[in-house]
Amino acid sequence: MTFLSRILGLVRDYFVARYFGANGLTDAFLVAFRIPNFLRRLFGEGAFSQAFVPILAEAKANHNEVEVQNVINHIGTKFLKVLVILTLIAVIIAPVIIFMFAWGFYFDADPTKFNLASNMLRVTFPYLLLISLTAFSGSILNTYDRFAVPAFTPVLLNISMILSAVYLSKHLETPIMALAWGVLIGGIVQLLFQIPFLLKLKKMPRLVKGEHEAVKTLKNRMLPALFGVSVSQINLLIDTMIATVLVSGSVTWLYYSDRLLELPLALIGIALATVALAKLSNHYANQDEQKFTQTIDYALKIGLILGAPACAGLVLLAEPLLITLFQYDAFTPYAAQQSSLSLMAYAAGLMAFIMVKILAPAFLARGDTKTPVKVGVIAMVSNVFLNIFFAYHYAHIGLAIATSLSALINAVLLYYYLRKDDIFCFSTDFIQMAFKVLLSTIIMITYILNFDQTPSDYLNNDVWYRVLSIGTVIGGSALTYFASLWILEVKIGKL
Repeated sequence: MTFLSRILGLVRDYFVARYFGANGLTDAFLVAFRIPNFLRRLFGEGAFSQAFVPILAEAKANHNEVEVQNVINHIGTKFLKVLVILTLIAVIIAPVIIFMFAWGFYFDADPTKFNLASNMLRVTFPYLLLISLTAFSGSILNTYDRFAVPAFTPVLLNISMILSAVYLSKHLETPIMALAWGVLIGGIVQLLFQIPFLLKLKKMPRLVKGEHEAVKTLKNRMLPALFGVSVSQINLLIDTMIATVLVSGSVTWLYYSDRLLELPLALIGIALATVALAKLSNHYANQDEQKFTQTIDYALKIGLILGAPACAGLVLLAEPLLITLFQYDAFTPYAAQQSSLSLMAYAAGLMAFIMVKILAPAFLARGDTKTPVKVGVIAMVSNVFLNIFFAYHYAHIGLAIATSLSALINAVLLYYYLRKDDIFCFSTDFIQMAFKVLLSTIIMITYILNFDQTPSDYLNNDVWYRVLSIGTVIGGSALTYFASLWILEVKIGKL
């Protein structure tokens, strides 16, 4: 389901690129979309979910169904109140928020980007309310091992934005405003889609009065987790803030780089982290340390086996991929080239991003939000200094380099504290497998480098040539990689 949602995400980005290109207008939309999207990952899928799931798992393991429903009702009521207040304030002071997150637009000689971004934010910000409640519903379903429905839900946002770009844009004075309305409509549909499944599970949240101990526990865990589990998102937002002072198009170039990075990161890192958090929380609640450790080990093995070739492939095939997917009509060859450079920098840090997604839940499932916070703050501060240094020398590419380096710092420190606290360390079996994965990846890289196609071969041919060429390279690479693993006796089925 995650795979389906990400593929439709690429289709959505194809239509956005084809209809609107990479320019100041798309920069304005992406800033207006990224702000609620960033907060969604903090309040919805990030800190809130990762603090809420262990609390719900504990209630499910140690209390009756009445108390579980009570926990859901009280937390849901408080969460809704906070989101409504936050949304109302944001809609009223939208220009101030745009100034905070994209000051480059404000100081630009042409006020168009700033005004457009402010107007769009008033439409897109309520999406935070809708998608956070959707994530709350998804957390309940995940705790009861219903993973497919929450994973499918993003498909509905992508469909809404595609239809808005193709049809609604024709009827608006400012066509790109259709994307903002597509985000809002998508948020409404996503929330409504979850309701029948909650009713079937008999866990539909209800508004209640009064206080509950679970709400206090959530606050204590969530506030520090805002930093700890969402550092990569904060770093990406900092990238956007700095990119607004660079040349027009920089925000969009980074966006398309990030979108291609998000495909393997979601399929591998986020999918593994979602399941691992629910499983780790249940194992910890049941005091099963052996299964707790095995779950981390298993997630890391799958992450490594799938992440290593994805990392190498994205670096080596960055420009052909971007040309094949997005370089049509308004999206120029220059935009594809600039996006590919930042994609290489992002992709180099893919394994670090995946490691963070898998290792952070090991702390959160135990109710420890302080350690990920401490590590996250170090990584975030490092990112700010690295951003300033690398952006000065390499513009938008430097921002991507800095983000990847800060993710590496984050991953290394998380593992250090897991080992220091005797929670987890790499097994001999994992290290042996890592060497075999590395060797198989090197063999795959050799296969890719044997193709003498250049970006101009893709630029000078039609879509079918592009798809067939990149498909051949990727298909052959996958076959080479997994055949190498099989020869080296890495039996994926036995994992």
